[in-house]
Amino acid sequence: MITTRLPTFEEPAIGASLEGMMPAELDLLDFGVIGFDRATLVRVYNAFESKAAGLRPTSVVGHPIFKVVAPCMNNFMVAERFEHVVALDVVIQYVLTLRMRPTRVLLRLVADPASTLRYVLIQRSV
Repeated sequence: MITTRLPTFEEPAIGASLEGMMPAELDLLDFGVIGFDRATLVRVYNAFESKAAGLRPTSVVGHPIFKVVAPCMNNFMVAERFEHVVALDVVIQYVLTLRMRPTRVLLRLVADPASTLRYVLIQRSV
């Protein structure tokens, strides 16, 4: 069942909202969603991000986000912020460089202690 109101990139407490969404609902969002477990394996990869990055979900899900899927985020600005944290919700300006020309984006890094997944949200229209 699709909800009538989808969360926005700026939605407060978005981690809990994403956690309860079905894959078809995540695919309706107008920003990228990459959800990964505590071992950093990608478990959620929505249609917006798939199209924007040119990567099929089947080639992403189950792989480590910071070593295989998005090594351009394997640094102190992104990956290290998820280490040893219980809660995190921060928006940063970033430039994606992997498999594309440099692209300015906003990243929202979300770790909610009530959620089983952590998220990197990507808004490309900045």
